[in-house]
Amino acid sequence: MKLKNALLCLFVLLCFWQCNSPQKEISQATTPVLGVTSQKAMVVSAREEASKIGSEIMQQGGNAFDAMIATEMALAVCYPNAGNLGGGGFMVYRTHKGEVGALDYREKAPLRARRDMYLDQNNKYLQHKSKTGGLAVGVPGTIAGIFKAHQRFGTLPMQSILRPVILLAKNGFKITEKQAKQFNDYSAVFKQVNQENSIFTKKFKAGDVFKNEALANTLQQISDNGRNAFYQGDIAKTLVVFLQKNGGIISLKDLDNYQAIWREPIVFNYKDLRIISMSPPSSGGICMAQILKTTANYPIATYGHNKTKTIQVLVEAQRRAYADRSHYLGDPDFINILVDSLLSDAYLKNRMGSFSFDGATASHQIKHGNIQALESKETTHYSIVDSYGNAIAVTTTLNASFGSKLYSKKLGFFLNNEMDDFSAKPGTPNLFGLIGADANAIAPQKRMLSSMTPTLVEKDNKLWMTLGTPGGSTIITSVLQTILNVYEFNMSMQQAVDAPRFHHQWLPDVVKVEATSFDAKTIKDLENKGYVIDYKNPSSIGKVDAILVLPDGSFEAGADKRGDDTAIGF
Repeated sequence: MKLKNALLCLFVLLCFWQCNSPQKEISQATTPVLGVTSQKAMVVSAREEASKIGSEIMQQGGNAFDAMIATEMALAVCYPNAGNLGGGGFMVYRTHKGEVGALDYREKAPLRARRDMYLDQNNKYLQHKSKTGGLAVGVPGTIAGIFKAHQRFGTLPMQSILRPVILLAKNGFKITEKQAKQFNDYSAVFKQVNQENSIFTKKFKAGDVFKNEALANTLQQISDNGRNAFYQGDIAKTLVVFLQKNGGIISLKDLDNYQAIWREPIVFNYKDLRIISMSPPSSGGICMAQILKTTANYPIATYGHNKTKTIQVLVEAQRRAYADRSHYLGDPDFINILVDSLLSDAYLKNRMGSFSFDGATASHQIKHGNIQALESKETTHYSIVDSYGNAIAVTTTLNASFGSKLYSKKLGFFLNNEMDDFSAKPGTPNLFGLIGADANAIAPQKRMLSSMTPTLVEKDNKLWMTLGTPGGSTIITSVLQTILNVYEFNMSMQQAVDAPRFHHQWLPDVVKVEATSFDAKTIKDLENKGYVIDYKNPSSIGKVDAILVLPDGSFEAGADKRGDDTAIGF
């Protein structure tokens, strides 16, 4: 008996070590450790409260699209740094019939926007104007997006969907330790930008109950009066007065003109996977397709997870894809994007012609490719599957954390700073260090380029995965690494989401890796080959929320350990 107890204790200790060691290298030989599982439906989001509300909507008979609306609005309440009414986003969906599509509710530049609106008389870029305050705000698209989705796919009344969200805003939610720190860190900035105190400028601690009566009232108006309450009614009038008082240029006409748009997603193959991702004005689908289609030519599974040769292949593919991103991509309603050319096998093979395992390709030697005519970190993502066979991936954002930092006390929400995602001055990096060109220049009613990459994956003509992440320019690389972690390196969904990540975006010519998560030998090998490695920065890369369909038809969630992300299913 003593021996049995001793062995049991040893087993428990080994399991604990395995689950809690951040530096453990996950290999193909490792037995997958599953995340949260469910039989019928699942929601994975940045907050427990939002996942719970979305799951409950489906338990009441609602589908994934009903749950999308509930989760989106719940995040606006309990995750205000990225969840929003004052921002926008993208949704990629797959119905139970196998039909796929995408919804673009990205913000737009106001009618009074101009190409040089952030340049002074000496052509100097006034960065603060595109990042904070009223002039940084693009026309919000979130409310238009949820009503567009509801009109086509919703089954429950909007009032029923919004009811628990309104109660959440009224009754409040408990602030987590991470959230308390974030609120406190930004408190002084909120006061500076808004020139007044608000419910966000007091001192917070973990466990405090946070209530937002103003937001509850705004949501109630939307519940009672529909989409027009936000774009034409009292909310619209209050919002315009507030923005113009704070230097903004959004008008009632801007709000009235705004429309969410159905788009064709980017669809491509990686070996025997069919990947469905967001199309422009997101750069995510095209950029990820370029990287994965390139990677498919190399046996990275034999190289090993996060080993030198695997990292080299992915970094070099990323370097070239991000160079193309900076030159060719923008709003497809304003420019012609030669998607087929950018994704052709011949073009991608030619782009990697200068790559050698012997050493790094310097980014200054890499420009955009020559083709023939034939993207806050504080974004948030959630993934949903329902019992009917529908699946969605949604990424929504204010751009920077709390967007422009401009907060309407009357309406109860923050406004975005998405105007910074334009190329305010071609060749000058934005908030995330991304370089832009004429394709993404500011123009009235134009949608700014994004890195958001909500993605669905099919295998054997069936739904296999839904995923996405926040992270600014790192979104694309975080999503594709998560897919590869499961497909090439036999990880569980939770292991794939938690695994250490790296990122390269052409410029600056630096490979960012999550601190302490990569072995010293690999780092040294890469440095000896000429790669500049940023491994001393403690910041994490992405916060992936994903769902994997298991062989028996049940679901496994991957809720990223880097945040307060939570999976709830039934």
